[in-house]
Amino acid sequence: MHDLERFISGFQRFQQQYFDQQPSVYDELKQGQHPTTLLIGCCDSRVDPALLLGCDPGDIFTVRNVANLVPPCTHGMSHQGVSSAIQFAVDQLQVSRIIILGHAQCGGIRALVEQRFPTEGETDFIGRWVHIADSARQQVFQLMPDAEPAAQRRACELAAILVSLKNLMTFPWVAQRVNAGSLTLHGWYFDLDSGALLAYSPRADAFLPLVCPLVPDDA
Repeated sequence: MHDLERFISGFQRFQQQYFDQQPSVYDELKQGQHPTTLLIGCCDSRVDPALLLGCDPGDIFTVRNVANLVPPCTHGMSHQGVSSAIQFAVDQLQVSRIIILGHAQCGGIRALVEQRFPTEGETDFIGRWVHIADSARQQVFQLMPDAEPAAQRRACELAAILVSLKNLMTFPWVAQRVNAGSLTLHGWYFDLDSGALLAYSPRADAFLPLVCPLVPDDA
């Protein structure tokens, strides 16, 4: 009940800010949304994209799933929640960029690396989902067979972002706009251990600091 009261109080603060103090925000959003960015992030409660990036309502179109993964484009009849959201953002909203936002200590990637899933068989939805990044896992074990488990997990978290960036290009409407120069793809990584933000640099083929960790005043 305490959490519910917090949520209700939180909505009241939101209501006061955006419907009383800044009514122009939702006056405009009532006419429709025009975000410039599609952000694909993780479900993890510690990495809320709008909170991390200081966004207002309407700033980003967000898709969140286990381990912030993008599946390859397929043509089956199964439900395609992530794929449909990508198509809507790119085709209908005409976003100008897509950001894959990964993070440290990702439970989905840990399950992939350790091959530990809560259930098996037809109801193993987590196992089947994180298998999207299995090539990242294989690459890590091939290149870092003797590394500490924590280092392997971090490497897999980073490599999985690249898998998702590659899978984005299997969607024809994404590839067409990227090749036309009207859409850019970005891979970001939130290091919640240090509070830093890294970004993938194709030129360096590495994740480089976009926002460095804070330096203590007494350092």
